[in-house]
Order: sequence, then structure tokens, then C-alpha cells
Amino acid sequence: MPRKRLSMRKLREVLRLRFELKLSQNQIARSCAISQGTVCQYLKRARAAEITWPLPEGWNEARLEEALFGPSPRRVYENQRPLPDFAGLHKELQDHRHLTLQLLWEEYRQNHPNGYSYTRFCELYQRWRRHLDVVLRQEHKPGEKLFVDYAGPTIPIYDPQDGTVCPAYLFVAVLGASNYTYAEATASQGLEDWLGAHIRTFEFIEGVVQLVIPDNPRTGVKRACRYEPDLNPAYQEMAQHYSVGILPARPRRPRDKAKVEVGVKIAERWILAALRHRKFFSLLELNQAIRELLEKLNHRPFKKRPGYRASLFEELDRPALKPLPAHRFELHHWTEARVNIDYHVQFDFHFYSVPYNSGEMVEIRSTASTIEIYYRGERVASHARSHQPYKATTIAAHRPKSHQEHLAWPPSRLLRWAQSVGPFTAQLFTAILESKPHPEMGYRSCLGILRLGKDYTNARLEAAAQRAVATGACSYRSVKSILQHALDGQPLETARLGPPLEHENLRGAAYFDSSATPPQAALFSEKEEKC
Repeated sequence: MPRKRLSMRKLREVLRLRFELKLSQNQIARSCAISQGTVCQYLKRARAAEITWPLPEGWNEARLEEALFGPSPRRVYENQRPLPDFAGLHKELQDHRHLTLQLLWEEYRQNHPNGYSYTRFCELYQRWRRHLDVVLRQEHKPGEKLFVDYAGPTIPIYDPQDGTVCPAYLFVAVLGASNYTYAEATASQGLEDWLGAHIRTFEFIEGVVQLVIPDNPRTGVKRACRYEPDLNPAYQEMAQHYSVGILPARPRRPRDKAKVEVGVKIAERWILAALRHRKFFSLLELNQAIRELLEKLNHRPFKKRPGYRASLFEELDRPALKPLPAHRFELHHWTEARVNIDYHVQFDFHFYSVPYNSGEMVEIRSTASTIEIYYRGERVASHARSHQPYKATTIAAHRPKSHQEHLAWPPSRLLRWAQSVGPFTAQLFTAILESKPHPEMGYRSCLGILRLGKDYTNARLEAAAQRAVATGACSYRSVKSILQHALDGQPLETARLGPPLEHENLRGAAYFDSSATPPQAALFSEKEEKC
């Protein structure tokens, strides 16, 4: 007689009717809608097992079945065949995405030729896996979670000029409580498109949820981790602007975002599949078509429950959403740079100064109009953004003190100090600066003369400058020598002018006249003719 678990209820009823109500086998058979022979077999087994009614305390159906029929028989041949290491096989399937049970079974049969067949192998593995992989049913509160992801397939966009094709990526967002769905096509999966899709999702649902559950894309999550994922700074800044939390799903755990996984499949079936025969020439045209299909999707009735996504959204999620902020989020780009030895960092081929920390790594937060530089989370510099390539924007306070002192002496300042000493000192400084190819090459000489003013009075310095200008010795060393040898106190010798000197060795101007031939020249001509 086949032993089915469902017959245990009738067996208990047979025992009750026989031992408690004392009914005959024929009456019991009609009451339980079973044959009289089955009643007879049940009663024989009960008497053999010495079972009466009521059953002993603590007996369940499994205990009763074992007492009447004994332990469940096992297949004899199974005891003789090696059992696969299902734990190891399961780990291999998780580590290698392309591995299949067919390949694992073939490897198992190579090691155990008399092992299980492929069908039995799969059956045993699935039975083992059911005990391991228990699914937690998630309960979603209204307005709490928004699940976001990109669909796998792309949509081609054709260039009307040359016919080249660019792929468009389908962004999908699903609310947890109502399954209300938003979808749009983006030109890429980069940071601007990723954050822009979030912003337009909030504007579509006209509110903000408490948590956003993304996957672990590189644009949003800098470092994926099961326990402490590291978010992209711009993504984190967007979340702070909208007062929303970002909780990335665990790596390789798609069930953490099962809502959007299902939402992506639905979007692929009802949006991508519906657009398969259409040809688009711009992203705007594609998104207009997606918006029409999205409206139909959100108003499509459910099959197993009353209502549709839009009605549940109005009933559950919309009242629980937080209001949108007054201003839309402005995207800020974040990047890292190392401070150069000239205390500047490079961004977009322009150089911006920072407080002097050569070799340190800093973060640059850029907008269309400003550049902000952060060191260990603290803002250390802010500049107006410049688009002039290979130029520098420098704040004087960022320079080292020695550089500030050096640059604090422009020519005008040097000349003002020289004029305060006297006109000959100013004339000396002007001569020094003008004698150099670049004025900065004369800074050191002027600063050296200025330093001499600490050891000598202004009167002596002015007298030394007068002597230096008169003699043409316009240099720091000359002025220092004049002061050290006290030549500044001696009177200047004026040049005496008189008639030109006459001497036999003085040839005069006529000697160099080209029209006259000097005797020596005639002599050299005669020698050349002889040669």
C-alpha cells in the first residue's frame, strides 16, 4: 500500500472512530471515503504496533508514520555511490559565472565512473541547495526605498549626417512599496548622466525617498565593500543635497535589489521590445517615446492584485515622500591631484595655488565658475575658474614667506626707497636696472645697496652713489668699496679740457682718411707686386 503523507490524517480519523466510537470497519470506510480493505490494513498495523487512541502526548504525523510503517527506505544503490561535495560545487558556481552543472557533473563522472546520472546529480544538488539558500521576504514601507540600475541591452541612436550609431543606456528606477517605475535613456553611464538620472527621477515622482539602493557602479561607488562601501564624493554630495541616504547593494547579491531587477526586466519587455522597430536620431526623440510607453506601463493593471502602479503610488508612496529642495542640485566634479613643488595644482591645463604642501594629495571640487581645493576634508583654497591653458592663478598668501619677501620688491618700490635717500641714489638704481636685459636681474644689486644703508648713514650712501654715477661704476661692489675706503668724503676730480696734444707718434684724423694712401700702405703694395 502506498504511504502518502496526506493519508496520515485519515489514519488518525480511523483510529479515533475505531477505539473511541467503536464503529465497525464498514462504517469507518464510508465515513472516511476509503475502502474497507484499507481500514483493515491500518487497524492491523495499529494492533501490531500496540497503538491505541488517544495517541501518546507529543506524537506527530512523522512519529505515527514511523511507528506504523517503519523508517523510510533508501535506495540501495545510493549507499554504494560517492556523494558529490555540494558545498565545494556551490562555491565554484558562485566564483565562476560561466560554470554549469553539466561541466561539474562531467568532471564528477571522470573521478567516479559509477557515480550518479546527470538527472539525479542535479536533483540532489537542488535538494541540498534548498536547505541552504533561504530567501528573506522584504517588506517595503511607503516612501522608504528607491531601487536604481541600468538595463543590460542598449538602444541605437543614428547620426542623421553620416549614419554612425551611438548606444543609449536605459536607466530604471522602481519604488519599493508601489513598484512605480521611472525610465529614461542616457548617452553614457558616466557620472553626469548617473546623477542627472537620479535628479530627474526625484522630479518625476515629485518627492524624495529615504534610501536609494543602487548596485555598485564605478560612477557611484568608488570602492565596493559588503560592510562599508566608499561612495563617490559627487554622489555623496548629491545625497546630502536631497537629504537621502545611499545604501549600495552587497556585491554579487542581486536579491538585495530584487525590485529593480524585476523592474529592469519589465522595462526591457514593455519599453525596449516595443521600440525594436523604430529608428531614433536623437536622445530627446528616444526619451519622448520612452515617456509615452512608461505612462502605459505605470497604468497597466496588475494580474494578481487590484489596481496598477500609478494608483498604488498615489495611495502609498506619494503621501510618504519628502518634499524636493528649493533648488536643483548643481553637479560638482571631484578629482585628485598632487601639489607640485611650486605650490600649485593642475586642473584642466590651468594651475591653481594652494598653501605650501609640496607632494601632498588634495581633492579638487570644480564647478562651471569656481575651483575649490580640499586637504583631508578641509577646504584650503578657492579660486575663480579660469580656462586659460598653461597659466597660473596665484594667491599671495599661499606663497612661502621667503617668496613673498622676494616678490615684495618690485622696481617701483626700490626706486621709491632710493629717492628717499637722495637723487643720486635714485639715479644709481635706475642705471643698474636699465643696464640689465631684465629689471629683475638688477634686484640683488639694488637690495645689496639698500642693505648698506643699515651700516652707513643716508648722507654717506648718497655721496657714494654720486661718485659711482660720476665714474660709471654703477654696481653694488663699487658702492661698497667707496664706503669701505671712505672715498665718499673726498672731492670729485673734474676732467680738464684743453687743446689737443701734438706728438710725432700721433697720426691724426687724416691718417685714417680713405682718400689718402699712407706710406706704410704704399710699401706693402710694392712688396706684394714683387711677390
